[in-house]
Amino acid sequence: MASFPRFRFLAIAVIFHFAYIFSIFDIYFVSPIVSGMRLFEVERPPSTPAPADRLVLFVGDGLRADKAFQSHPEPYPKSDDDLVPRPLAPFLRSKILEQGTFGVSHTRVPTESRPGHVALIAGLYEDVSAVTTGWKMNPVNFDSVFNRSRHTWSWGSPDILPMFEHGAVPGRVDAYTYGHELEDFSSDATVLDLWVFDHVKELFAEARTNKTLNDALRQNKIVFFLHLLGLDTTGHFFRPYSKEYLHNIKVVDQGAQEVVKLIEDFYRDQRTAYIFTADHGMSDWGSHGDGHPDNTRTPLIAWGSGVAKPQVYPGEVAPGHDVYSSDWNLNHIRRHDVAQADVAALMAYLVGVEFPANSVGELPLSFLSADLKEKAQASLVNAQGILEQYRVKEEQKMATELRYRPFKPLSEDGLTLERRVADIQKLIDAGNYEEAIEESAALMKVGLGGMRYLQTYDWLFLRALITIGYLGWMAYALTIVVELHVLHGKVQPSRTLGGIVVSSAILVAFYSSFFISKSPPTYYVYAFFPVFFWEEVYARRASLAEGRKQLFGHVKTGGKVVSLLFNSAVYVAIIESLALGYIHREILTGLFLLGSFWPLSYGLSFLQKHAALSATWFLSCLAMSTFTLLPAMKTEDVNLILLGGGLMVVIGLLYLIFEDYILADFTRAENPAPRNHVSRTLVGIQIGLTLLSMIVTHGSVVSLQAKQGLPRGNQIMGWVVLVSSLLMPMAYRLQPNTHYMHRILVIFLTCAPTFVILTISYEGLFYLAFSAILVSWVRLEHAIYRFSPPPQAITTTTNGEAAPTAASNGSTTAAHADNLEDKIHLPAPFRPLTLHDARVALFFFVLLQSAFFSTGNVASVSSFSLESVCRLIPIFDPFSQGAMLILKLMIPFALISANLGILNKRLGVAPSALFMLTMGISDILTLYFFWVVKDEGSWLEIGSTISHFVIASLLSIFVAALEPVSAMFIAGVQVGDGEQNRLTQQKVVGERKAAEVLLEETERLKSNGKHQGVDAGI
Repeated sequence: MASFPRFRFLAIAVIFHFAYIFSIFDIYFVSPIVSGMRLFEVERPPSTPAPADRLVLFVGDGLRADKAFQSHPEPYPKSDDDLVPRPLAPFLRSKILEQGTFGVSHTRVPTESRPGHVALIAGLYEDVSAVTTGWKMNPVNFDSVFNRSRHTWSWGSPDILPMFEHGAVPGRVDAYTYGHELEDFSSDATVLDLWVFDHVKELFAEARTNKTLNDALRQNKIVFFLHLLGLDTTGHFFRPYSKEYLHNIKVVDQGAQEVVKLIEDFYRDQRTAYIFTADHGMSDWGSHGDGHPDNTRTPLIAWGSGVAKPQVYPGEVAPGHDVYSSDWNLNHIRRHDVAQADVAALMAYLVGVEFPANSVGELPLSFLSADLKEKAQASLVNAQGILEQYRVKEEQKMATELRYRPFKPLSEDGLTLERRVADIQKLIDAGNYEEAIEESAALMKVGLGGMRYLQTYDWLFLRALITIGYLGWMAYALTIVVELHVLHGKVQPSRTLGGIVVSSAILVAFYSSFFISKSPPTYYVYAFFPVFFWEEVYARRASLAEGRKQLFGHVKTGGKVVSLLFNSAVYVAIIESLALGYIHREILTGLFLLGSFWPLSYGLSFLQKHAALSATWFLSCLAMSTFTLLPAMKTEDVNLILLGGGLMVVIGLLYLIFEDYILADFTRAENPAPRNHVSRTLVGIQIGLTLLSMIVTHGSVVSLQAKQGLPRGNQIMGWVVLVSSLLMPMAYRLQPNTHYMHRILVIFLTCAPTFVILTISYEGLFYLAFSAILVSWVRLEHAIYRFSPPPQAITTTTNGEAAPTAASNGSTTAAHADNLEDKIHLPAPFRPLTLHDARVALFFFVLLQSAFFSTGNVASVSSFSLESVCRLIPIFDPFSQGAMLILKLMIPFALISANLGILNKRLGVAPSALFMLTMGISDILTLYFFWVVKDEGSWLEIGSTISHFVIASLLSIFVAALEPVSAMFIAGVQVGDGEQNRLTQQKVVGERKAAEVLLEETERLKSNGKHQGVDAGI
């Protein structure tokens, strides 16, 4: 078995899964952007101005709706009176009560800054994949309110403003940004908001002496955009319920009040409209990105010229309120909820510009102070813009489809789009304004439905294609496993001309259809894999047939059949339960509790012989079962951090004390291995680095919590400890200790300082429990392998025939001997996989899931905490900080890969066997999550389904990547001597010797020309 097929298999696995991850973006989240549309605006007589001459947009980045509207005690009280709960944003609240309209703006996933601002300013929901460009300057390739304006001035973050400046007509948008060095998580983030307010004031101060600027500011159709990042930065580090976040709300409210007064004093014409909102909210653990309601509900307050006054219902609960708003003390003011894209339509109407070309927002008429006729006309213009997008998209689809199926609601009655618009205009001309508004709203719904129809036009075909691809991958993976690790390559693939012709014809048919339809390049990739996989499976049909005999040949009696069926049902049930575990983490608790009794299934004699090992496994399972019962939301707890680090140090010290017995053969502990003093010294250094990481982390946490910033010395020492600890394994090359227990300890201590520095709560305790269960698992699997009777070995010939054995006592003719040499293969250096190894792969898969979900790190894509990485990188740098979070996330995988590699050696199977087997079964989860992905429904459902599919897909890539990592970690490792490995070694050596004897005897028969029986001795 050459290494080339293994690595070719791994490369195919990685490429396939990365390609198919993007399938949900081609199916469920197709970009809505099209070009070539006519633009529409509310037409007015020259003497009739727009509702407002200018508009001011405040965006409190990361501001949750409830925190904006609730009452809280003074964050920094100076007297007892400050402890009485009061609104934190009294100025904004006064606009709700006296001058404007308010509600909740509901965002879509991903709840990140880029898609949030695109929805607010352009009125479209950018495809989800665009979040990957959210933190770098990327010019927008769509229309926006800023681009429709006469001129826009903007102030704020360098991560948001440039993309709107460079995406607009040159010179139309001015962007004033601060440097990245100000985005320091360890300092007071209100400086970001104060910078914005100060620079707005500077602009208007300059206008008093700069005539050109003054004239520009006094034109109509202009926009001012204030991006306020302080709340997002504060929320990430201190959480939205912290006094720092609540104080930041007060700062924003005060700054907004000053800017509004400044603008009113400058213009003195009451012709300014104001909108205050947020791009996304924030979860209780200081993160966003997914569809949790705390992330998707943002405040929306509008007031000023053209905006409706508040609707007051004295003494009763006004419409629009629910449990969510019950503690805002605004129940008597009507609440109006909108979708986030509706805000762009509102801004375009107020300032009197065309609706953005790609806008899908519906103008919220309840926010307008206009009369019914004006609202009816605006609603019709809104509908025209949406229908125009549908028209262009339909023309594009018709031009590429061989047999286009039109959208029935817009084609059944024979009415053209122009006729539908004309009919509504007649209602307006006749004074039937309310009916016209209703018809326009209905037409917008139908138009949006038509746009969705066109976006989902290829859904059925693509989902079927992707499903066949995943099924093909699983069949291909299991076929390769059978060929390489059950039959050891003794049955070669058999390709036929007919199979090649059929697969080629199918591929040509797919590609021709894609070419005619002008399909994206990814479609060609999606079609290639199913054809490739199923052709490969067909070519290896002989391997599957022979593998079935070898794996299931002993299953002949009714009892064995029933047992196989029962075990298979349990196997599938566990995998399905893991799917539920993505939603209910407590499922993993149940699996660990169930798994703790696993040794009982091997009887009393096994328990008596391995009592200590079984007890260790039981306690490890109990420890692991607790973590998924703990809340996923964690707050920084330095005591838990130090407890975890202290126990890591204790583990290292115990190893040094009992090294002689730990490294001895576990069944013959009276013969300790000789001491390796260099290795002991290096272990001591690693323990010291762990202690140092605890000291540095404690100092950093105390300083950051006191808002004194990150001491430079702590930052430097943190990096020194982190890098030094990760490089320590290289030092062991001076005098290697190849015992597998020593290697496991080295890897454990290598990652220990990293887990201390990047931990905020009980993750260090999880690291200990996870390490313990992995070591227990490796030893327990090996003990079970030795305890169970070995499967009957069958040496096969190249055509799959069983070679004669000693028990046959048959004779072989000289003619048979002539070709027997070509048929006999020497046994492989590794034993073949059996059905029992499927259990090992399942345990590995469950532990892999636990590495993700036990601490809640990926229970949601947004449940990462930046508190830990601020101990190393306090300045906002999403890619560097994200890399540190990923490093922490990868550490459990380093442990599990090393342990599985060692288990491979102890069980006598090929290094890649169990990895490949796991990859073959893991996509059962992926395929399940692919079919439950949602792009409609609640925001939580949409975000969760995307997260689950991506995580399940990445797990297969992780498994593929873990094999070379495992090989690196266990290079040169010895898994024990004597009794530990005797059964495996004797079996392999015996088989090879028997085959060599058979070959020698065959040569003798051929040379002598004698007809004798051949004692195969296999």
